[in-house]
Amino acid sequence: MLTTTYVERRQRLETYFDRTASDTWAQLTSTAPVSKIRATVRAGRDQMREILVSWLPESLTAKRILDAGCGTGALAVIAAHRGANVVAVDVAASLVSVAGERAPIDPAPGAIEFRVGDMLDPAHGTYDHIVSMDSLIHYPRDEIMTALSSLAARCRGSIVFTFAPKTPLLTLMHTVGLLFPRSDRAPAIEPVSEAFLRKAVASDPRMVGWTIGRTTRVVSGFYTSQAMELVRS
Repeated sequence: MLTTTYVERRQRLETYFDRTASDTWAQLTSTAPVSKIRATVRAGRDQMREILVSWLPESLTAKRILDAGCGTGALAVIAAHRGANVVAVDVAASLVSVAGERAPIDPAPGAIEFRVGDMLDPAHGTYDHIVSMDSLIHYPRDEIMTALSSLAARCRGSIVFTFAPKTPLLTLMHTVGLLFPRSDRAPAIEPVSEAFLRKAVASDPRMVGWTIGRTTRVVSGFYTSQAMELVRS
């Protein structure tokens, strides 16, 4: 069951990406020139995307993949080229529109279906693997566990996702963002510790049968994110 906090955050993300920052994100995720600061973010995201894809099986032929929070679709395209049948979902219609425009018409040997909606909607079906890159970083730690448990209930293989690691710098940035709110500021990033996630996955009854696999952190200028793998135990 979706909580009020989750729904409110999701609505803020939809507003931000569809209205405030649609053009900014379309440019950031393209090959167009950007500022030095945004270039570090682009480089960090590119590196993180490569890591998450590398944690999936080498052959994805006929595998069903959920790209939860697909943004402009770069990861979905890579997975489709490796043979996956990808359902790529994002709450922001503007980003999904860009993803559809950029994706190849025939991403053989796989396929991509782009959808606008909630990544946790059970109507999306079940999957062999689920990827969620930088989609959970705006939610408090308890909401992250709710999201992971929802995804785990529909996944047969593995879940690879990212979270904002709880570091002094990210905590400071989060605090400053709360002290100096701006109407056009992105929804706050919610740092969470790896220790919390490890304890929560091990103790949460909704996560029975799952264990944490690989984890690694990417730091690139203004981009800091940590990848984590959940596998069937």
